[in-house]
Amino acid sequence: MGEASVKTLETRTDVSSHPVTGHEEAGPASDGALLARLRSPRRPRIWFEVLLIAVSYWTYSLIRNAVPEQKAAALANADWIWSAERALGIAVEQSVNHSVNSVTWLIVGMNYYYATLHFVVTIGVLVWIYRFHPGRYAATRLVLFATTGVALVGYYFYPLAPPRLMNGQDFIDTVLVHHTWGSMASGNLKHMSNQYAAMPSMHIGWSLWCGLTIFAVASAPWARILGLLYPTATLVVIVATANHFWLDAVGGMLCLAFGYTVSRAWFGSLPHRLPRHPGLAGPHPVTALVHRYRARARS
Repeated sequence: MGEASVKTLETRTDVSSHPVTGHEEAGPASDGALLARLRSPRRPRIWFEVLLIAVSYWTYSLIRNAVPEQKAAALANADWIWSAERALGIAVEQSVNHSVNSVTWLIVGMNYYYATLHFVVTIGVLVWIYRFHPGRYAATRLVLFATTGVALVGYYFYPLAPPRLMNGQDFIDTVLVHHTWGSMASGNLKHMSNQYAAMPSMHIGWSLWCGLTIFAVASAPWARILGLLYPTATLVVIVATANHFWLDAVGGMLCLAFGYTVSRAWFGSLPHRLPRHPGLAGPHPVTALVHRYRARARS
């Protein structure tokens, strides 16, 4: 995806305001201007973004894995989910798991898909938006961060075992059976990750974020189609590998809806409707605020 494969949705006027200098007096009006500037699209800085993403993911992993592994509650919740899906007539996870597992090359490919694309595609979309749509980057990133943040609430309050860990349901842990690497909750890596944090599915939350971002911004039909196919394929993979129920995917979608709500409330628009390139808005608001109070301290 490059500059030729994107469309310019200039549906919102660039928001700009005069630079804040160190001689301006602090007050209600200037505080309101500061908030408006903080909410305005700005050109991201690569060093800050790399640091922010690294620290945020480390914090997310730390909190997720620090959630108590409530095995009994997680297994009981899994039994309830499975019973609810059977009552609704959508409990096909076991059939999909066994059918795909019978085709070795397919299930091995899905194991590696599950382990790698979750990170590779997400980072790729972030880099693409950063490079070619800097005015939309902050809002798009906020959707992802808010989605991931609210997922932690689900992990804490609703421990859930994945289908492959259920008792007496004959699901197949495809990573163990085919000796492929990748799942942080299987094999030798299972002690490094909370195994009972299946609800909501961030494989769905992140992949759908990627797909909708690509679909909303890309102009090439093939790119938009691939954008929609990616979360669809991810849904099949998480079920076939017995890592999630269908309803875990619904949880991921609800988290993503929350993420878009937060981003729209802060920026006043959905990410793809913001200007592709940010306007010139002077120094960063936080930097301007520091300079302002330094100037007042000297006077």
